[in-house]
Amino acid sequence: MNHDVTVYTTTTCPYCVMVKNFLKEKNVPFQEVNVQRDAAAARKLVETTGQMGVPQTEINGKWVIGFDPNAIMNLLSK
Repeated sequence: MNHDVTVYTTTTCPYCVMVKNFLKEKNVPFQEVNVQRDAAAARKLVETTGQMGVPQTEINGKWVIGFDPNAIMNLLSK
């Protein structure tokens, strides 16, 4: 099953690395958007989720805030 997965990160965020490594281990392709380098993406994140913190993972239009493997796997199973 194909999923549209985007991980919003910053350069120095350890939990961002954990999310990316988790997705790689599960062989889930994803796009990464570094909100430190992309001000428009940072604004979109806040407007969409009301959250500035990272990581935030968008899976098929649904959001997971922080590193939450159970929530990620739940969305990937749908």
